[in-house]
Amino acid sequence: MAYQPIENYGIIGDMHSVALVGMDGSIDWLCFPHFDSPSIFAAILDGAKGGRFKIAPTASGVTRKQIYWPDTNVLITRFFSPEGVGEVTDYMPVGFPKNGHGRHQLIRRVTVVRGEVTFRAECSPAFDYAREEHETEITAEGACFHSAHLNLELATRVPLEQHGAGVAAEFTLGEEETAVFALREVETGAGCDVSFSEKEETVLFEQTVGYWRRWLSQCTYRGRWREEVYRSALALKLLTFEPTGAIVAAPTCSLPEGVGGERNWDYRYTWIRDAAFTLYGLLRIGFTEEAEAFMRWLEARCQNANPDGSLQLMYGIDGRSDLTEETLDHLEGYRGSRPVRIGNGAYDQLQLDIYGELMDAVYLYNKYGSPISYDLWTHLRELINWVCDNWRRDDEGIWEVRGGRRHFVYSRLMCWVAVDRGLRLATKRSFPADSERWLRVRDRIYEDIMKRGWSPERKAFVQAYGEDTLDASNLIMPLVFFLSPNDPRMLSTLDAINRSPRDGGLVSNSLVYRYDVEKSSDGLTGDEGTFSLCTFWLVEALTRAGRVDEARFIFEQMLGYANHLGLYAEEIGHSGEALGNFPQAFTHLTLISAAFNLDRALGKRG
Repeated sequence: MAYQPIENYGIIGDMHSVALVGMDGSIDWLCFPHFDSPSIFAAILDGAKGGRFKIAPTASGVTRKQIYWPDTNVLITRFFSPEGVGEVTDYMPVGFPKNGHGRHQLIRRVTVVRGEVTFRAECSPAFDYAREEHETEITAEGACFHSAHLNLELATRVPLEQHGAGVAAEFTLGEEETAVFALREVETGAGCDVSFSEKEETVLFEQTVGYWRRWLSQCTYRGRWREEVYRSALALKLLTFEPTGAIVAAPTCSLPEGVGGERNWDYRYTWIRDAAFTLYGLLRIGFTEEAEAFMRWLEARCQNANPDGSLQLMYGIDGRSDLTEETLDHLEGYRGSRPVRIGNGAYDQLQLDIYGELMDAVYLYNKYGSPISYDLWTHLRELINWVCDNWRRDDEGIWEVRGGRRHFVYSRLMCWVAVDRGLRLATKRSFPADSERWLRVRDRIYEDIMKRGWSPERKAFVQAYGEDTLDASNLIMPLVFFLSPNDPRMLSTLDAINRSPRDGGLVSNSLVYRYDVEKSSDGLTGDEGTFSLCTFWLVEALTRAGRVDEARFIFEQMLGYANHLGLYAEEIGHSGEALGNFPQAFTHLTLISAAFNLDRALGKRG
């Protein structure tokens, strides 16, 4: 079967996992019951054997449309056929205690709103990334799927037939008629007792809609781009793992940064960097509970730091530290993009920047959320002392290169941020600290960057010491108050980056590459698209430099590259297609930040 474009998907979830629902009515990705659990549907990584759950009209000439139920993460896929109009409402119930209705489940309600429509439903799970066989048992009210490590039941009043290792059904609905499918986990030791009523589904739907609307009502953003900010906030909430407060970078793995290439990574984990920025984005618009939950997760990581006092750059959503990478050679990958990877081999890299992002997030949480505890401060103090001892080291950097360690300017910058925010926090809260040493180190880092990170020839800050390659991560300098937005060096760097690649820059029709892959040795082959978060960083840098009209133009251009539901993958390809894991938290949080600051700048202008 042909692969859907990545941008053709919407997402639903329950803060434990996320499902990708295509415009063709097919759920092609779901790890169950958690983000990092093995997949049960993975057709997006192998159309033949990955597994899917598809419901769609049987007629030809059908057109499709997807929308979200207003202010929620309830997704509607609408089908327009010659015979009538039908729709599938997809959601994962939320807001229930972990009992009764609180079981992890996926609801698919099929309704005909006009005419008469015949649908075909196919549910073909492929457990453990299509590595584990299962048995299928059909009952009067649905079916059960039994595998070695997970049992599922599909409850429905629609008569099902065996279809390979899954089930299928064709059914016709008249106007205002409804059929419901509920896929849910079977508790350990429980039998296949499938039952589900329309009344029960109505309760789940109403409670879920109410939950999302109550949650979104906390949003304090009232600016020009409210719809885009709301959708980004709702997406970020879906990427939060409720039991621990961890925030995944994306709910997918191995969606390629270049179709057919090897840049395919597993993002179903919590990067200190991404989560810290996400905390900032949510905190900015009023979501303090999520910030508090993440701080608890962060404090737990600090309490279990490495023996030398350092942290890993990423962890499992449950806090585990071993994220060993492996390849799934039996899967062909999205449109032939191999290898398919699960786990992430970068987990034990040295990335010095994470301490700056962490300390900045803690500083902002202490300022806009709640005052941090002394116990947390004692752990943070150890981290800052570790940075003071290790900031001169080379590392793999923010982009997790696999071509060897270098002295990345961004890593040095964020080491400066770590020490600076530690000093500010100690002063603000009168915490005990080795302030004299921290001051000395902070100033040394600053002068080191200005001397060795600046290229007089390029008239710009470069990617790494001793090189002349540009890097879009340096756009963050004014955002973290390292430089004034109007400092001559910052303005010159901004101009250098904001040129087309053929002129030595990184910007192509308002879209920003993170760096030139042909000039920067990252240890990987193949091409990649523009990085959406870097484009939003450019918007912020221009905004702060007072180039508000230019910033707004780029921001509005970028909004046009969202998919039909306002969602973004990690990258945008040469033809405007979505590339990389989807949706990406980092992209949506930088959208929120750019919208917040640009709207404020426009408001001041009157």
